[in-house]
Amino acid sequence: MAIYHLSAQVISRGAGRSVVAAAAYRAATRLEDTRTGLAHDFTAKDHLVHAEVLLPDGAPAAWADRNVLWNAVEAGEKRKDAQLAREVEFALPRELSQAEGIALARDFVREQFVARGMVADLCVHAPRGEDGEAKPHAHVLLTLRGITPGQQADSSDAAFGAKQRAWNSTALLQTWRERWAELTNERLASLGHDVRIDHRTLAAQGIPLEPQHKVGPAGMRRAERGEAAERRAEHDAIARRNGARIAADPLLALDALTRQQSTFTRQDLARFVARHTDGAAQFAEVLAKVEASPDLVRLGQDAAGHARWTTREMLAAEQRMEGQAAALAQGRAHGVPEQLQERALRQAEQHGLTLSDEQRDAVRHLIGETGLALVVGYAGTGKSALLGVAREAWEGQGLRVRGATLSGIAAEGLQAGSGIRSKTLASLEWHWARGRELLGPRDVLVVDEAGMVGSRQMQRLLEQVQQAGAKVVLVGDPEQLQAIEAGAAFRALAERHGAAEISEVRRQREGWQREATRELATGRTGEALARYEQAGMVLGHATQEEARAALVAGWLAGRQEAPGRSQLMLASTRADAAALNQLAREQLGGAGALGADHSIMTEQGERLLAAGDRLMFLRNARALGSTADGQGGTAVKNGTLGTVTAVQGQGEGARLTVRLDARDAATPAPEITFAVREYGALTHGYAATIHKAQGVTVDRAHVLASRAMDRHAAYVALTRHREGVRLHWARDELGSRAGLTRRLSRQRAKDVTLDYLGPEGERRAREAFASRRGVHPLVPESEILARPPVARARASGEAAAAYLDRAASQTEPPPPPLLPAQRDPTGRDSLGRGTTAEEITAAVERNPAVRQEASDRVQWLRAAYRDPVQAEAQLDALLWDSRDDRNQVAHQLRERPELLGRLRGRDGLLSGRGAQLERASAVSAARSVATGLEREEAARQRAGESYRAEVAAQRARDAVEVPGLSQRAWQAVEALEQARTTSLPPEASKAPQAYWQALAGRPDPALAEAWQQVVRGQPEVAAELRAVAAAAERRLGPQGVEQSLSAGATEAAAPSREGLAGIGRAVVAMREGQRAVEMQERSQARSQEAEQQRLGIRRAPGLGR
Repeated sequence: MAIYHLSAQVISRGAGRSVVAAAAYRAATRLEDTRTGLAHDFTAKDHLVHAEVLLPDGAPAAWADRNVLWNAVEAGEKRKDAQLAREVEFALPRELSQAEGIALARDFVREQFVARGMVADLCVHAPRGEDGEAKPHAHVLLTLRGITPGQQADSSDAAFGAKQRAWNSTALLQTWRERWAELTNERLASLGHDVRIDHRTLAAQGIPLEPQHKVGPAGMRRAERGEAAERRAEHDAIARRNGARIAADPLLALDALTRQQSTFTRQDLARFVARHTDGAAQFAEVLAKVEASPDLVRLGQDAAGHARWTTREMLAAEQRMEGQAAALAQGRAHGVPEQLQERALRQAEQHGLTLSDEQRDAVRHLIGETGLALVVGYAGTGKSALLGVAREAWEGQGLRVRGATLSGIAAEGLQAGSGIRSKTLASLEWHWARGRELLGPRDVLVVDEAGMVGSRQMQRLLEQVQQAGAKVVLVGDPEQLQAIEAGAAFRALAERHGAAEISEVRRQREGWQREATRELATGRTGEALARYEQAGMVLGHATQEEARAALVAGWLAGRQEAPGRSQLMLASTRADAAALNQLAREQLGGAGALGADHSIMTEQGERLLAAGDRLMFLRNARALGSTADGQGGTAVKNGTLGTVTAVQGQGEGARLTVRLDARDAATPAPEITFAVREYGALTHGYAATIHKAQGVTVDRAHVLASRAMDRHAAYVALTRHREGVRLHWARDELGSRAGLTRRLSRQRAKDVTLDYLGPEGERRAREAFASRRGVHPLVPESEILARPPVARARASGEAAAAYLDRAASQTEPPPPPLLPAQRDPTGRDSLGRGTTAEEITAAVERNPAVRQEASDRVQWLRAAYRDPVQAEAQLDALLWDSRDDRNQVAHQLRERPELLGRLRGRDGLLSGRGAQLERASAVSAARSVATGLEREEAARQRAGESYRAEVAAQRARDAVEVPGLSQRAWQAVEALEQARTTSLPPEASKAPQAYWQALAGRPDPALAEAWQQVVRGQPEVAAELRAVAAAAERRLGPQGVEQSLSAGATEAAAPSREGLAGIGRAVVAMREGQRAVEMQERSQARSQEAEQQRLGIRRAPGLGR
């Protein structure tokens, strides 16, 4: 995926460096340093894909030769410690083609460097990483001196002038960083790519974490032997610098961890820090600083008992997402009258579409009046068909229906299957940001494959829908492939707001295969595999190589038996897919089914292509090539398939003619011709990764199993077919048939922060949803009664029960609440905060982002104006006159930067080159003042909204009462405490905090038995404890509950039944009791499994004779 990297360094003679040598290395060429007489030859270096020298106005044409240019620089610098050049390095997005990446780099260099008067030597490299993927990046060597005009009209006698100190400013470096992110994101979005880069997470440091070389065990051994020492030393140095950056800004690590997951464990954090630090001392220092960060939020525990953490930003994003969804669900503006509903259903039947009862119910749910509707459907249940019926009903009511998906090929499929005009989400967001194609109150936006949309993108999407007063329909299956970005947004929303569910599978023609699909959808992968194995469709092999060969042989046999039927080979990794493609080509070529091979240089590397080859397009293009009649090009998507009908030429100069696969039976297959230089995102199309296959339907599928697969990948791979599927696996890859089931049954569903914050009702909703799907919830509460393994534990539990029985007959008044509700008549929260205009203004002024913008503005004013103090005063006057309308003032400054005073430099005809360049830099800085004002305005709005939301949320929490416990429940708590105390080690008595921590992770049979007797045996006690825990979570939040546990620990010597200490005692008793039972049950399960294995070995044939 696209990453952000832009760094700058100065090449200095004082550090023993030569700019001629640096230029030769980056351009992979031979240059001679005339100053020293040394020749620097790097022609053997590969990975160079582009090199050019870009000249500003007034520069001699001869400087386009880098040998002339950099020797002129060396000759012009006399000092032995002279600074010779600046190098800027930045990463290019992998998603762009090679030509697009070069064009992007060239545009950036011209705009930001050459326009300022610098000579730029641009070199683009595309080495392959150890993962086989290209790592494109650009190196730009820049001159440090301005150009003195000569007397000749052609500038051939121009020379280097004074050094431009303005080019050294940190403000200008920040401008480059911001503009690189802006320009890259604009280009990615305009080309339809759903990725973004972000420079802001490292604003404090100015540059991001550097990419580190991967140094595995073999590399460590080579370094110890003195081999590859330079690479290892560079890795360690980068790790040290990255560690220092994280220590200075811990948010770097936290943002990186939540790029692809909403929550993480301490182990995840430790692994990240270990990868980006050098040595144990730096690791410990950095980890401690990250763990002390105020941006780190503890959520709770997952099913395995691990603490889950997130960031304030991730938590806020998912809470906004849920709030927006709740507001949409309350909408009542998009209903379709019953007569129109029935007409749409009748029209569907007249067109031969027979809807089942659950599909009819789903249609009625979708076209209801609410602003939010969700459909959860198993693979192959006909979701596209029912969306087509819903579209007819919406359009009959005068609503406009639009579709969106993550990928271009999925958008194409949605449009073909339902008739809904569809685009990618990236394209929609790009247009929305520019005020185009905006939603309106009569719009319905349908998002297909919504389970693959991350939380941040879902939040942005719902925000657009809510602001427009539109309706959103989310369609997907949370059990299929998970979102690449952080969060399981679709699953979380379905749990909280309900969804129409479609479980009647229609894709597979055989009834037993449809049942297997239902088993895969509900997490019963082993049962589904058993069905296919019984039918001879699960095939084992000794090695992965043999499995690949057998899979291709089966694919070829199917091709010969039924040429008209669609087939697809699927693999979980790109490497396996490439191997299958290679084998397929070899077999087809040997059989004479392909034409003559042509070596084609694609963006994926060299590929052999011939007439008859299957081809897959890997990048969206709106109008590629030309059609047979010479008309304009045809749109292709990432994942479009076709067949090569002709190849002309070789290498990058080749031209291909490809017949694209027909989108449906009624649409003829288009044939297009294009140059590989124009579009090179191509690979063979016989096999594909499972990720590209979600949403695809074929007659037959051939699947290669691997260690990389999990339950979600298996579900997708084994449900693409209509007629049959063959699953090939290898013992050297998966160990055994049981190993195949274990791998393909692994649960790797993503979570969201909301999973750990919801009240009791939401927890029950999650469990109900999981029960309907037949899967386990994220945080299950075991209700299995287990026998205690130790007699002492039984005695302890019986004693606790007897203790409660003796008190059972005692009557008591209703207990006072542990924490009463608080409602302030003046609208203030429990922290004393209100929402008057003065308080909101004060909160905005305290906001760090707002203060940072004001601080940055001072630097820009100094860079732009001769009298920055007067400029700041004039800016204050403009803001006063405009009633603090910063956007208005920003617009005025862009039009007339001199409004704030005299700019630095001069721009008249008689002005020198240096003065003109200083004026250009000043104008750029003044525009940065305008941009900063706009950012400040946005930051102020966000800060005000955030403060109001915080106060409102706190007031809502203040209104929650934490109920008190009955006498019987308190006696249960004390019985559990007593049972646990008997197991505490002696050292626990030396420190109060050890009271609650000493037994963490250790089995406690006595506590488990006490829980069984005094809590599970008394349902009303269990209900009281759960009510306290749920109310405490709502009132205090996760961190507040943790503080209550600490309060309970300090009261261990003199237990309290009031306030935070009382809450802490009740919550700890419940947590520890449940944990003890769960650990006991796991221990018993392991013992039973070991006994079964022992008995199985004893019964095995041939043993014991």
